[in-house]
Amino acid sequence: MSKAYLRFWGVRGSYTAPFASHLGVGGNTSCVEIRVDDHVLLCDAGTGIINFGNHMLRQKDIRDLLIILTHYHWDHICGLPFFVPAFVPDWNISIFGPGQKAADIEEYVSAQMKAPFFPVGTETWLAKVRYITPPPDHRFAHGPIQIAYDNVHHPGSTYGYRIRANGKNILYVSDNECLYLDKSIKLKYGELSAEEQSLYDRMQREEYEAEIKLLQGADIVIHDAQYTPEDYLKKRGWGHSCFIDTVNTAIEAGVKELYLYHHDPNYDDQEMEKIQRRALEVIRERKSDLVCHLAKEGMIIEL
Repeated sequence: MSKAYLRFWGVRGSYTAPFASHLGVGGNTSCVEIRVDDHVLLCDAGTGIINFGNHMLRQKDIRDLLIILTHYHWDHICGLPFFVPAFVPDWNISIFGPGQKAADIEEYVSAQMKAPFFPVGTETWLAKVRYITPPPDHRFAHGPIQIAYDNVHHPGSTYGYRIRANGKNILYVSDNECLYLDKSIKLKYGELSAEEQSLYDRMQREEYEAEIKLLQGADIVIHDAQYTPEDYLKKRGWGHSCFIDTVNTAIEAGVKELYLYHHDPNYDDQEMEKIQRRALEVIRERKSDLVCHLAKEGMIIEL
């Protein structure tokens, strides 16, 4: 029997929320561990990676891991300067993220640890750190864990990852704005000529099909659901999803299990429970069998 699980170490977006009113859901930023036997994959390196690193120092069997980054916004990399295994000589750490070549990834990761932003740089890391050259087919592996990636809708180059682990298809899309083009077109549709409407109809269908294809066939989807409908109206185009759009897209794609993720730090536990209840109402109204959870720090999913 393999030891295979997924664990949430950080579930917030934007910035940490270490407030008593938020700790039921968790206050650390994005970091998810996927483990199959002794092979460890980390999705993003927000402040959640700090606790993960401290946890790993208490064991002696594993000294190798892979970190995949969706992008380089600070809430997804700001745990790396405090990730203690990077400062320990017998660790082997591989890092992958958006970039044309391995040197680009190294440059983006190390930038936040250069003066005047941080007192010590990545050159003080004692672990053996390897930056992965992007494969031309957008696929690579970490032991038995298969990884594929593609661009999603978020400012700058941002990846969504499809991960095959212990027979499960897992989609990790921490930052993505569902149905952005669809909603933008609807707002301006009446102002378009017939020819423009025809063009935008085709674009709309293509984007919708791409959104569905991204999620289709997934057993577990961890997806951006940062905003309520009210807040999304103020922040449309910022690269994050209204949670209702995330739920509806997962239903359309036939997802089995959805974890709402990248929670807005302004939402306390009480507000997050309201979001969960509303998400379940949407699922009932649509007569769907989608299983939907709030991603919470410390939550473990057996694979």
